[in-house]
Amino acid sequence: MSVRLLTLNAGSSSIKFALFRRDGDLQEVARGQLEGLGATPRLKVASTSETLVDREFAALEVADHGAAMDAILAFLEDRFEGIEIRAVGHRVVHGGTLYAEPVVLDDRTVEILAQFNPLAPLHQPSNLSGVAAARAAFPEALQVACFDTAFHRAHPWVDDTFALPRHYYDQGVRRYGFHGLSYEYVTQDLARIAPHHAAGRVIVAHLGNGASMCAVRGGQSVGSTMGFSALDGLPMGTRCGQLDPGVLLYLMDHEGLNAQQISDILYKQSGLKGLSGFSHDLRELEAAATPQALQALDYFVYRIRREVGAMTAILNGLDGLVFCGGIGENGWRIRERVCAGFEWMGLELDDARNRGGETVVSSDRSRVRVFVIRTNEELMIARHTAALLDR
Repeated sequence: MSVRLLTLNAGSSSIKFALFRRDGDLQEVARGQLEGLGATPRLKVASTSETLVDREFAALEVADHGAAMDAILAFLEDRFEGIEIRAVGHRVVHGGTLYAEPVVLDDRTVEILAQFNPLAPLHQPSNLSGVAAARAAFPEALQVACFDTAFHRAHPWVDDTFALPRHYYDQGVRRYGFHGLSYEYVTQDLARIAPHHAAGRVIVAHLGNGASMCAVRGGQSVGSTMGFSALDGLPMGTRCGQLDPGVLLYLMDHEGLNAQQISDILYKQSGLKGLSGFSHDLRELEAAATPQALQALDYFVYRIRREVGAMTAILNGLDGLVFCGGIGENGWRIRERVCAGFEWMGLELDDARNRGGETVVSSDRSRVRVFVIRTNEELMIARHTAALLDR
């Protein structure tokens, strides 16, 4: 078997990957991740029908991204005889103002992307570590960067700017938006499922450990809940979401916290975990049902509903609402709570459809159609990578 395309999503302590072959269309062969880098590394890989490997390593065996790539490559060569990686597609969180579409990676491009590290300090360096490891492991392969910000680069100016002195905007302090690869895939799939709605006014809610929402008109992003960083907008698993900047001034002036301490609070101790006091996992919160857990879920739903209203205003109406991401796809209770009471704008769920795992979960009476679409960022990356390979 010859597997030609590999996609990589390198985080600080993990590398997620997927393998595709091209027999006309792209076909996924396997996907997996090597998690726990430097602690308790574990490689888990599955095909569409079975688990292929679930193996733990000693910490020193897989201590960094380079060693992780070696472990992944060893598995691929052992499992898929005669494998030939022709191209590697990378999820890179930030493309700054320069990149509105995928780009082939070379030394100069990597150097430019490293300049965006301050814009995404918890993501970009890890992404680029994955790029370096893949370039070393597959020196003959085409390396492609696919950006989470690219889908939003055509935003209107009013959605991109902050009301700060203008020179900060010129320096790049602006709203970028994220989860773009997910939104791009979902809007393309919606065009296949319901082309009339996809051509209209749609809100896509990517709900998971990282969560955001996007207002889409005619397949183009016109608004996003995430802004300058991946902290803005909705509360997330451990991230705070929307926050009055005066809170940061208070933490500095009255609590004496420095930038690193504040960053740790905002990125790692807040969100559902901070509000509940014990977990960021929706399933654990629903099962525990403590007062704090229920309040955390209440706030999560409240913020989503608030953004539905705001984005409907941006779009001058609403034709479709799409749920995706781990919570959006699997959390029927959250979908039910988000949609409750929106009958005034023509949105009504069908309870049986919503709980039954169907793609269209709105009632026949609903003017606004509600969808659940399973996102596939890996396939989106593979499509972009294949297109550049063909060129």
